[in-house]
Amino acid sequence: MGHEFPAGQVQTIRIGETTQNDIFTTFGTPWRTGIENGLKTWTYGNYRYNAFTESETEDLVIKFDKRGVVSSYTYNSTKRSK
Repeated sequence: MGHEFPAGQVQTIRIGETTQNDIFTTFGTPWRTGIENGLKTWTYGNYRYNAFTESETEDLVIKFDKRGVVSSYTYNSTKRSK
């Protein structure tokens, strides 16, 4: 479910600086879009569920202010660091 995104680029996001266009250029089309407290949110997610092995999930939720600049973001992953 969802689609792969360049999770290695998450550290390039700068709150108050990175624009919606920058995010689109780096991560592509979001898997989901929404509104939270009147502000636009984009979600990038890659979810692999398996009944016989460990599931792997990762998601990035980005919130934009009214100017289209990142106001906050959250990245979560169940992938183990190598």
